[in-house]
Amino acid sequence: MDPAIKKALHAAGISVDSLTEFPELAAWRAGVANYGLSVAATQTPFDDKVILEDKLLTLGGDGNIIRLRMYRPTQNKGLLPAFYWMHGGGMMLGTPEQDDVQMKQIAAETNALVVSVDYRLAPEFPFPVPLNDCYAGLQWLAEHAKELGVDNSRIAIGGASAGGGLAASLALMVRKKGGPKLVHQSLTYPMLDDRNLTRSSHQITSLGLWDRCYNIFGWESYLGTKDGRQDTPEFAVPAREQDLSSLPPAFIGVGALDLFRDEDIDFALRLMEAGVTTELHFYPGAVHGFDWYTPHSAMSTSFLSKRLNALKLAFEK
Repeated sequence: MDPAIKKALHAAGISVDSLTEFPELAAWRAGVANYGLSVAATQTPFDDKVILEDKLLTLGGDGNIIRLRMYRPTQNKGLLPAFYWMHGGGMMLGTPEQDDVQMKQIAAETNALVVSVDYRLAPEFPFPVPLNDCYAGLQWLAEHAKELGVDNSRIAIGGASAGGGLAASLALMVRKKGGPKLVHQSLTYPMLDDRNLTRSSHQITSLGLWDRCYNIFGWESYLGTKDGRQDTPEFAVPAREQDLSSLPPAFIGVGALDLFRDEDIDFALRLMEAGVTTELHFYPGAVHGFDWYTPHSAMSTSFLSKRLNALKLAFEK
């Protein structure tokens, strides 16, 4: 493990030597939500460069409401590109606020409108609800591009962990069902495969972060079934999709000590084989969520810079 990451985990009271007690979901959610609030309250160099707004979106089909958290750069001329983001949390945890610092930076440094969707969570809302929420938010963004000051031809999507898996699924859904032409998909250590068969998924069992048991529980919550079933619904599990052609160019980053390591590398290679322009970054000694735990380390700043540059290039085309 990278020394800076190990030091940060120990300082946070996270054991890296033995499996931690499996948390009760309500308490787990509360802890992650409180973390998100602390992130939202953090002062950043970008606070004066970004305006935050929460938009409540009523879904036409069922009347339910989801929240879109928008980050608008204050200095802009002409139509803006847009980056549509899905937060992580194993399909059952998390809020947009947990990514406030990174989203403010992206909005300020790419001069893009960033929109983070507060999709409904499993197990109360299993597949397809979270993905449909993400699709509805993206459609709303595209349909209201003019009034939002957005260039409809420069929309990118992205997410971290479960959000990265949802972003990959969203790209597949847009390809088939229609939607804005996406210029980029930014996948940060994405959660892509419910089968948990890879070597890394068996190796990462006791870091106390996002280990095998957590991942199995997350997929069971999302799919409503035990992991590894023979068939899954279309769009539910990106790694099971046989045809990865005609998808937007991709950026994928993952660490060596992340249980998603092998499925992410395999997905990147399959995208390349399908003719999709793909940028893959691999980080020795990095755990799942390393950019959260050590945001100012050399490794994290390198990763965040590369992810940012990939977005900038996508928006320039």
